[in-house]
Amino acid sequence: MFVAKQLKENSVCEYLLYMWQVEDTIRAFGLDADRIRKEYVAGLHLTEEQERAENQWFEDLISMMREEGCQQQGHLQINRGTLSLLVDLHQQLLRSPKQPFYSAAYYKALPFIVELRAKSGKESGELETCFNCLYGVMMLRLQKREVGEDTQKAVAALSHMLALLADAYKKEKNGELEL
Repeated sequence: MFVAKQLKENSVCEYLLYMWQVEDTIRAFGLDADRIRKEYVAGLHLTEEQERAENQWFEDLISMMREEGCQQQGHLQINRGTLSLLVDLHQQLLRSPKQPFYSAAYYKALPFIVELRAKSGKESGELETCFNCLYGVMMLRLQKREVGEDTQKAVAALSHMLALLADAYKKEKNGELEL
């Protein structure tokens, strides 16, 4: 919860990737709040109050996952909503003549997005494709598996575009974004 709050304030794209990881962590523990409490949260070295809050956060997420039917796969509505906000902002940035750096980053990333969508065979949006790629690479790195050179090039382009998007999101929240 504490990491999620900090990431949401500083980089909404990193926040979304983190939340996808939290969903998978919950699934790995079989949506069992007691196991998460004992085997995960207890190792975070939190104060007693922080630990209570973190445990409650996981319990709430588990309840939402059950209610929304995403125990095995998929994403919580709160995460899909965040992605939807980012898609809307992405479209606004692309239409804005005041955001040439974002458009340039997008067009640099676009060939990778098209290729990734074709390889996945899924009907997902451009930003979801970007996040799926970055999440997949993050999982490979956690498993200490090799990431190919072509994938690294794609990740660099996608990451740059998403960093600009996260910056624009933060500026928008602060009323500083010019479109």
